[in-house]
Amino acid sequence: MSRQRLFAGLLATLIAGAFASPANAQTYPSQPIKIIIPTAPGGVADIVGRALATKLSEAGKTAVAENKTGAGGAIAADFVAKSAPDGYTVYVGFHATQAILPHLQKLTYDAEKDLIPITIAARTANVLVVNPNVPAKSMKELVAYAKANPGKVTFASQGNGSTGHIVGEQFKQLTGVDIVHVPYRGGAPAVQDLIAGHVTMMFDVLTLAVPQIKGEKVRALASASPQRISLIPDVPTVAEAGFPQLESGPWFGFFVPAKTPKPVVDWLYAEAKKAFNSPDVKAQWEKQGLNAMLATPEETQKFVASEYKRWGEVIKKANITMN
Repeated sequence: MSRQRLFAGLLATLIAGAFASPANAQTYPSQPIKIIIPTAPGGVADIVGRALATKLSEAGKTAVAENKTGAGGAIAADFVAKSAPDGYTVYVGFHATQAILPHLQKLTYDAEKDLIPITIAARTANVLVVNPNVPAKSMKELVAYAKANPGKVTFASQGNGSTGHIVGEQFKQLTGVDIVHVPYRGGAPAVQDLIAGHVTMMFDVLTLAVPQIKGEKVRALASASPQRISLIPDVPTVAEAGFPQLESGPWFGFFVPAKTPKPVVDWLYAEAKKAFNSPDVKAQWEKQGLNAMLATPEETQKFVASEYKRWGEVIKKANITMN
């Protein structure tokens, strides 16, 4: 009899667990949703996070955007990873915290296991730009120029571990050129020195590069995007230039703690898709060179895993460190 009671109790627990997530999802959200942004106000991550918060509020839900900066985004990622998996704490994750930093330093969260994706909301591209005095007018000419001047060509980056740094290292690996990395504290000072001629080249972020390209302060050789970019239609893609492996760029999306119920994840994905497909957001992003990916959680999981693997291989081969 005691065994029967034990079995009945166990069965009841399993049934309750099986129906817990859908039941919670029916009443979700019943309290404010916190959207944790890992960077300072004004950046792309901030724009993305606040756009979702605004659209959720317009739809009658309460959402609050909160900037939690430090350690290249790792502080915010760790905070969300250790939060309750109930859908009320959402992280604006990006390439650095989910695919690059884990290969460069010991983190207090596991990027592959502690956070699960809702979707990648926005993606932009790196653009290979050179100082106008550099004689190269194409990527192949740049490679030839670098090989003719070993150790004299320099490439600036937004800092150690940035996409500009790592794609530059991948460029070295693919072509065998001997060029010198010069890291900066952010994209703006790197671009300033590129314009001044203190460095030769840079894989800049599209949003920063476009004004300099149109002002003819730098020369664009290729965009690391799948298709040509409407803002700079005359600039070929890296694939067109003969280097398809260099397709890259920053991306920003939404993640929640592991074990967040799937119905909650699906609800957040549906709301994100509505938010970033809205005409006003799409128009704003087009001006800034941002593209909405909006892949499903499952598709996003595969994308992030591929980015994690790709950048890990480049970092290991180049022996990149944060120092």
